[in-house]
Amino acid sequence: MKTFNPIKRGYLALEEWLNISFGGELNPLYHLGTLTFFFFWIVLISGIYLFIFFDTSLSGAYNSVEYLTNEQWYLGGVMRSLHRYASDAAILTILLHMFREFALDRYRGFRWFSWLTGVPTLWFVVTLGITGYWLVWDELGLYVAVLSAQLMDALPIVSGSMARNFLEGQLTDRFFTLMGFLHLLGQPVLLIFALWIHVKRLSHVEISAPRGLALGSFIALMALSLYMPAESHAPADLGKVPATLNIDWFYLNIYPLLDHWSAGNVWILSIGVTMFLMIMPWLPPKKTGHAAVVHLDECNGCGQCADDCPFDAITMRQRTDEARWEYEVVVDDKLCAACGICVGSCHSSNIFRYKNKTLDTGIDMPQFPVDEVRQKTAEVISGIEGDTKILILGCDHAYDVKQINEPGIGIMTLFCSGMTPPSLVEYALKNGVDGVLLTGCRNGDCFYRYGNIWMDKRLDGDRKPVLRERADKSRIEVFRAAETDGKKLTQKIDEFKQHLILLNKEDAATTADNGTDGGAS
Repeated sequence: MKTFNPIKRGYLALEEWLNISFGGELNPLYHLGTLTFFFFWIVLISGIYLFIFFDTSLSGAYNSVEYLTNEQWYLGGVMRSLHRYASDAAILTILLHMFREFALDRYRGFRWFSWLTGVPTLWFVVTLGITGYWLVWDELGLYVAVLSAQLMDALPIVSGSMARNFLEGQLTDRFFTLMGFLHLLGQPVLLIFALWIHVKRLSHVEISAPRGLALGSFIALMALSLYMPAESHAPADLGKVPATLNIDWFYLNIYPLLDHWSAGNVWILSIGVTMFLMIMPWLPPKKTGHAAVVHLDECNGCGQCADDCPFDAITMRQRTDEARWEYEVVVDDKLCAACGICVGSCHSSNIFRYKNKTLDTGIDMPQFPVDEVRQKTAEVISGIEGDTKILILGCDHAYDVKQINEPGIGIMTLFCSGMTPPSLVEYALKNGVDGVLLTGCRNGDCFYRYGNIWMDKRLDGDRKPVLRERADKSRIEVFRAAETDGKKLTQKIDEFKQHLILLNKEDAATTADNGTDGGAS
């Protein structure tokens, strides 16, 4: 029985509401990472256009931005607004992505590296936005520059003269050009490198948002840009204290604290929050199961498991034994998520092999090997009672199917739905069940990223190993259910049972007709 987690339950309820509103394929909460990349593309393209007309000097910066905003409002002004709002949207999707990983407990264990490297990436994005406000060189830009200088002066590695430069009017065009270089080239390069590190331990990384979601997001940003265009404050003036500043809370949230706290205290808060976020995967740590093991005697080096691994834990190398195959697979224990997807990928996991002896496969999970899966399945099937027998193959990270206690139902769970060999489904149908219902994480939301995707493709014959054509697909049902989807799953089971009853009647009628025809002849 899974422990009750109100944060997770609440988040799953929100996802379900958005599934109803947008559909599972376009639910923005399933595509927060790709949406962030999409917003970065908008920021990049709009930023390049703005740079063409931007004057990187103290005297010309403000006027060049005002020209784009007012004189060229139909394009330059729209580009500026898109640049601003896409930058805010990127921060929003990053924060939602972090909260989602926390709420669904996808930040600990084998995922610690992605979380740990993601926190500094947020810093890179925020500092990139901060330097962007400098470049406008209006009252808000001056406010940000002066307070940023105070923060820098509080660091022991800085001489303590940056803020004095602003107060004494010692800024030059060269310094301003340097800030332009940092914002336009230096910081983006660091951000790209940080993003590469962040996804380094993942395979099949998607960076393109679904077309419909990307188009809808762009239309929303465009509408916001036209309805509420980004505007500058008055020009920067060291001799004037601005009466009102419109703070961008996505990027400038710590600056108002400097009106009440010292720069040192603001640094303590910022660094403290950052360090707390970075050590969260170990508060407490989450144990990962035993890594997959390779049995070279059963491995032909096809590489399907390496291609299917969501976390890049399996690689190929030259064969080290005397087998006739050219390659073998190697599992990196430190990267393995113990999801078992590789077991479902292995051609040697055919449940019909070695009927009278131990079923060994090319790659296996030591804590739940394929041979034990076959034995357990046979035991479950033999214990099902009733006229209509259904085997439910569940997933450890979705709805807890062990809660289902109905006659005619047998329950089997695997680490991930992607661990299911297609032959296991056929095996169940050939050994006494009327139908097999496979469940797991919601579509687009697999705990192990690609488990349900690979399983669907195998059942559809689009990815090896495939479900053989001889298997009766009319007796196979797939219905995904998260922890909060118990009622929906129960309803689907009832519908599937009625479907099987009808099929059984049709088969019985066909058998009777064939028998009658045979007797008459």
